[in-house]
Amino acid sequence: MRLVADRPERLDKFLARVLPEHSRTKLARLIEEGEVMVDGNVQKPKFPLEPGMEVVLDEPEGTPAHNLAPADIPLEIVFEDDDLLVVNKPRGLAAHPATSLKEPSLVNALLGRNTVLSTAGGDFRPGIVHRLDKETTGLMVVAKNDQAHVSLARQMEAKTAERRYFAVVGGNVEQERFTVSAPIARSKHNRLLMAVDPHGKPAVTHVKRIARMETGTLVACRLETGRTHQIRVHLRAIGLPVLGDTIYAPREYASGPLQLHAGFLAFDHPRTDERVSFYAAPDSEFLGHELVSRAALEEF
Repeated sequence: MRLVADRPERLDKFLARVLPEHSRTKLARLIEEGEVMVDGNVQKPKFPLEPGMEVVLDEPEGTPAHNLAPADIPLEIVFEDDDLLVVNKPRGLAAHPATSLKEPSLVNALLGRNTVLSTAGGDFRPGIVHRLDKETTGLMVVAKNDQAHVSLARQMEAKTAERRYFAVVGGNVEQERFTVSAPIARSKHNRLLMAVDPHGKPAVTHVKRIARMETGTLVACRLETGRTHQIRVHLRAIGLPVLGDTIYAPREYASGPLQLHAGFLAFDHPRTDERVSFYAAPDSEFLGHELVSRAALEEF
């Protein structure tokens, strides 16, 4: 198994992140036993990886088979060149294969159109630099080679890449602009969920009210960090659950499609260093689709 480090990180933490189906103890043991090579050398678990370093190990026993079969799924490609593509991910499509996922993912759809994808993210999520939840729609950048992957991942880590979202929340948003700054960690009650936790990782979400509607309030969200389920967890924590969120929203707000759309994405192109930005409007199932605009996200 060949992996490429996509950000500065300890070796043991890197393996735990890209191979989540294995315990940290098991992966640490493989490193200690010399079964993991970094750029051709055996290293200790705390070895500091840098972007671009190659990590090679035998596939750990018990690694589940992930479905990487090409799938014929129509995709809206917003931009594409030799290094990357930007796709407007549809609702109901997971970003990459997972052991619990039976249906095809975005990766399968990309393989179905014969797209060459980077390998830096691991064997079962080629090309995937960042993710959107399965029911979240919107823009994702996908790397087509490892050099582009490392550059884009570094920008995500350094917070120089911009990601902005539209959401419809339950309740009335009183303030025009505000910031939610609350650490996020795995829930102590359900390890599949996230929660605000004082001992969690720092997380910051900036919010701007766009319009009040009969069904709720349309807001724009700008991420300063990129924690799992960050927008959904932060808005629920302040009493403004995202409509259609079957995981975090109270029952009265949880019906219908998830009202969360990644509408704006900007980053420095890995090859040219030119700043590029992209916009995609939400689909017709998004309750505020007639009220959104690119300007609402750019001017934020």
